[in-house]
Amino acid sequence: MSITARKAIAADIPILVEMMEEFYAESNFPLDLHWSRNTFAALIANETFGTIWLINYEDIPIGYSVLAVQFSMEYGGLSGSIEDLFIRPTHRRQGAGRCALETLLDACEERGLVAVQVETGPANKPAQLLYETYGLDQRTDHRLTFTHRFTDDSDILK
Repeated sequence: MSITARKAIAADIPILVEMMEEFYAESNFPLDLHWSRNTFAALIANETFGTIWLINYEDIPIGYSVLAVQFSMEYGGLSGSIEDLFIRPTHRRQGAGRCALETLLDACEERGLVAVQVETGPANKPAQLLYETYGLDQRTDHRLTFTHRFTDDSDILK
């Protein structure tokens, strides 16, 4: 079994959108397909803000991952956020998540990031175990995250 990760290119956007739709459906999150296409295209075109990888079994796309990069006052330098790490259900528990996470962590080190974080649902025990296995520690400070959008989704990345 050969599982590999490679940087996504513009031609991958349709399969990335398809998998993002599957990923969001697992949590009953709505997904605007136009917005997701534009978001993938923007990040593929400019890796300053992050990188997208396609995870393949042989030559078959089975997942994807997204790293976003920002400057962090808390960590005193560039930090990463694993925005998405999705493996199709038929290929879970076979090493694809490890491949995706190792690729992400290697990229963080290559970019000189000082920290990386990821969010997961409280019921997603396999993801929690994967992250802990690779040294990501669960926060215990009970922070809440608040968000304000400055544009509506239709204006993003036109």
